[in-house]
Formats: sequence, C-alpha cells, structure tokens
Amino acid sequence: MIQTLKQWLAGYKAEETPSESIQRKTAELQKGPLPRHVAMIMDGNGRWAKKRGLPRIAGHRAGMQTVCDIIRAADDLGIEVLTLYSFSTENWKRPKEEINYLMGLPEEFLKMYLNEIMERNIHVRMLGQEEGLPGHTVNALHRLKEATKDNTGLELCFAMNYGSRSEILRAVERIIDDVKSGKMDKSQLNESLFSSYLFTANLPEPDLMIRTSGEVRISNFMLWQLAYSELCFTEVQWPDFSRERFYQAIEDFQRRSRRYGAV
Repeated sequence: MIQTLKQWLAGYKAEETPSESIQRKTAELQKGPLPRHVAMIMDGNGRWAKKRGLPRIAGHRAGMQTVCDIIRAADDLGIEVLTLYSFSTENWKRPKEEINYLMGLPEEFLKMYLNEIMERNIHVRMLGQEEGLPGHTVNALHRLKEATKDNTGLELCFAMNYGSRSEILRAVERIIDDVKSGKMDKSQLNESLFSSYLFTANLPEPDLMIRTSGEVRISNFMLWQLAYSELCFTEVQWPDFSRERFYQAIEDFQRRSRRYGAV
C-alpha cells in the first residue's frame, strides 16, 4: 500500500515539481471521503536511530520533524481531528535519559512551531493524565492550550501520559461517583453518555488509525474509540513517514467500504 515518493510521483507530468504534484494530490483526495478524525501511533523512532548507529534520542529528534509534516498534511487536507500518541502510561519503563528528553518535547514544539500553529488556526488539546508529568511539561501543554483556545481549525490532540485502560477505569469511577451523588441515574447510561466521560469527549471517534514501524497491535490506545475505525499498519518507521505516505494511507481509506456491521 505504501509507495516510495518516486513511485507516487510517477503518475504525474514530468514537468511538474514535487510541490505541484503534492498540491494536485491534495486536491484529488479532497474530492473523496476524508476521515474526520485520524489517530496515529508514532512508532519506530528508537529502531530508526539504532539502525543508523545513533542514540534513541536522535530518533525522537527526527520524529519531531515528521510530527510537523503530518500536522501540515492533515491541516491542508481539511481533516478535523488529528490525534498523536505521544507518550503512553507504559513508556515510563524506558531509560530515564530518554524519558527526560521526551518530556522536553512539548516545550521544544511550543518554541519552534507556535507561530505556525497560530497561522494555521490549529487548536491544541491534551488527552491523558497530567498527574505524574513534570511541571515543565504540563506548563508547556497548558501554554499551547491557552494560546490556541480560540482557534477553530484542525483539532490537534497530543495523547500524553495516556493509557486507554486507565482512561476507561477513570470514566467508570466518575460515573459511579455521579450516580452516588445523584448527578445522574444509572438508567441513563448508554454508549454516548459513557463516551462523554472519556478524554476524547466531544470529539468524533477516529475513522482511521495509522501505526508505523511494522508493529501490528493497538498498544492500549483508544480501545473504546477505535471500535469501528479503519486500521492501517505500515513497515515505515516514524521518522521516514512523510506527507506522501500519509496521503497513501488516506487514499487507501477512501477505497474501503465501511459497513458498521451491516451488509
């Protein structure tokens, strides 16, 4: 499914530049059904670095550029929501040096890309538990949220210190508390109401989930929300996942038939 840039551009006129070809492809994809919400598991930074004899941190640094490229691609297409699985509740098991670097990425993102985020009218949201995150990480996330609170474009969600099982348990605990306090009656509980207790409240469920690096599993990511999502797994490691590869995943999504249990 995923092609190289050379293969992808082969169908266009030779005189077109890569930029012109991308613009043409963007316009073509916009004619078809687009996923409202794309969720992404950004996997393979460490293996990308190891393959090149570099420290794992180098892979995360390279992955930051891919993050920005995919944000631009999603925004250019007109996708409503983009969720990036940035740090899971299980990632605390990684080496301390790597964790410290990852915890500094929101600050780096804020410094490098806030102006562009504002120009693009992107709204930033965090999904996950702030408890346990370093103060400087929480502060950077809050500054991003505050700066973009009035923006009305792409909803950019960073899943940070996020684990779907704990998210579901947290929702159950809050529902129990609300039933006990009389804020709601248990007879009111349905799927829609339950969803409103999740971190993704008020967001459409992902239409498409993409995972890079060849791993074919969900890894405790949006277990409730992905019930009817189309899944895309690619061998490409995250630092090499380009706009062109993202577009190929969207094109594949447009060829699928979504029946939601019907015939």
